[in-house]
Amino acid sequence: MNASLFNLRVPVESGDVFLMNTLTDAQLVVSADVVSLLDRVHNGGRPETDEERDAATLLEQHGFLVDSHEADRVALAQYLDGVKRDTTELHVTVLTTLQCNFACDYCFQGDHGDYNENAERMSLETAARVATWIERELDGVRPERLVITFFGGEPLLNLPVMYFLAERLYRAATERKVRPVMNIITNGLLLTPDVVDRMVPLGLNGIKITLDGDRDVHNRMRPLRGGQGTFDRIVENIRRVAGKCRIAVGGNFDESSVDSFPALLEFLKSQDFADKLSRVFFKPIVRTEPVPAKGIIPLTPVSSSVSGKIAAKDAFKGTCMTSVGSGAGKACDSCNVLDDKMTELRAQTRRLGFPTHDGVHNGPCHVHQQHAHTIGPEGSLYACPGFTGQLAMSTGHIDGRRDAWRESALDRFNRLHPWKECGDCAFIPVCAGGCIAASYSQLGDMNTPTCHKQTFESAVVTLAHDVARRQADSPNVAA
Repeated sequence: MNASLFNLRVPVESGDVFLMNTLTDAQLVVSADVVSLLDRVHNGGRPETDEERDAATLLEQHGFLVDSHEADRVALAQYLDGVKRDTTELHVTVLTTLQCNFACDYCFQGDHGDYNENAERMSLETAARVATWIERELDGVRPERLVITFFGGEPLLNLPVMYFLAERLYRAATERKVRPVMNIITNGLLLTPDVVDRMVPLGLNGIKITLDGDRDVHNRMRPLRGGQGTFDRIVENIRRVAGKCRIAVGGNFDESSVDSFPALLEFLKSQDFADKLSRVFFKPIVRTEPVPAKGIIPLTPVSSSVSGKIAAKDAFKGTCMTSVGSGAGKACDSCNVLDDKMTELRAQTRRLGFPTHDGVHNGPCHVHQQHAHTIGPEGSLYACPGFTGQLAMSTGHIDGRRDAWRESALDRFNRLHPWKECGDCAFIPVCAGGCIAASYSQLGDMNTPTCHKQTFESAVVTLAHDVARRQADSPNVAA
């Protein structure tokens, strides 16, 4: 037998060792003797006592010992195929509009100059066709859950469409005995108790709101179109709705703003709604131009036959890429990770008692799932929000049109395999090669992985010590 390719091990304070297998997600805190046994069996030895045989059986049951590394690779392929074909959930991200009332200086959408004049906005007629398309998918997939994420732009700028879709899809799901789950990703400026009260009976699961640092820094990074600050109003809106549904706070930092986030965390901790936040998590901004700070990876626009480059607004003319993720706080938050700052902020977030992403269980993301879709305001389908607005990357349309270029894009997404360039990396089951949108834009190839192994390794160390402490406090509870 062999030790699994997907084993990770971290020594902990007690002298024991935390073992994790990323393919099975098994987590054990074991003695050094068990680790020695694992190594001995891997090298062709055998358990010598009943106690060792029991330990070896346990290691095999949890995937730490496997028949061979080839068997491990086959199991990985089966796992990823299962992720791709999973029918448990039909997940649809709906961009109700690409318009936004903010003027974030790092925004991809490129509409600062025309003040939304040309940004797309879903009509009620299109929304009805979207609902019909989703209903057909429900009948074909027959999932356990229908997850709808309202996104933009700023989705609350188009409340009639959001309400229409939520009401119709709630009915469609419940009639089919499918659990409806609604999420909203918003800048928070237009969030009111009335909005939440309207959505809660329709399956509202959570809302994600962005704060980009303390008051001064946030107001610089995320002002209104007229330049006015937004921090105080957003915080007050959070206060007014906290407790009505799950509220996650996200944030985006760059080299000029990252040092303000500890102050933001302290501020949030002092608020009367602190214990009502379901998730707090921060990530670096994806830049469209070179950034001098070490560790922040710039986003390189894809090439154009006209000039060799295209403008950022054309490279990502669509989704508000500053807050990708569901309202529950699960997010595609591993893109362009500034490793040391991510680690520091995650540690402080945890010290202050806020729930946060553990940094390990990141994916694979929805782009690898056949039954996860993004729908643009005019009805185009995309494999993930990161490609919205790039029509050449559209995988279909709600009206069923079969354009050759959409079929070509769909085939490209169906054949994604960036992890095949990662060798036998232990993090493939939770990463699958990284962010596809980042790979496409930075490297020009969706099948070239973007690697953030350092961040995963740091997160595993933190997870190991947390698990070990919990087990020490409750020795009868399995890890």
